[in-house]
Parts: sequence; structure tokens; C-alpha cells
Amino acid sequence: MRVIAKPAIDQFVRQHPNTKESLYSWFKILEKAQFSNFNELRATFPSVDVVKNKKGVNLTVFNIGGNNTRLIAAIHYDHSKLHIRHILTHADYDKEKWKN
Repeated sequence: MRVIAKPAIDQFVRQHPNTKESLYSWFKILEKAQFSNFNELRATFPSVDVVKNKKGVNLTVFNIGGNNTRLIAAIHYDHSKLHIRHILTHADYDKEKWKN
């Protein structure tokens, strides 16, 4: 799967160095994998969820690093692309500003 916006990971890791190992591990798994649907994705990432933003767009939320980090992405299974929308601490995720 092609992960778009990898610089977002690098930027988040610079701000939160304790997330480096878990985020880069997540990235390596994704870039080597091919998922044709959400069920296949969930087989690899059991805690992944789909949520809607305020516009009604389905986004995929990954719990990374023992649920300390939330990565929100738009996934296009038909093109094997994942667009990173946000990477947040759990506390920032709970504020729900990312839904706007």
C-alpha cells in the first residue's frame, strides 16, 4: 500500500520522539501490505476503526503505540493508497478538532 504524506510521520516523531519505533513499524507494515478492504486491514490491525468526520467522510483511525498515538487516514483500497490526514496524541484526538 502506498502511504501518502510520510513527512507527517517524520514531523510527529520529531515532536514526540517516544513514538518513533511504533510509527515507523506501522509504516513498514503498511507499505509492504496490500489490503483490498477494511476486514483485511483489521486482520492485521485489530484495533483499527472507521469514523466519520463532520462532512460524513469515512476515515480510518489507527491506535498506535499502546493507544498513545492516533493516526487518522483516508484509505482508497481500489488504488492501494493511504493518505495520512492527522497524527495526534490520544489527548488531542479526544478533543475531536480533527473532525472539522
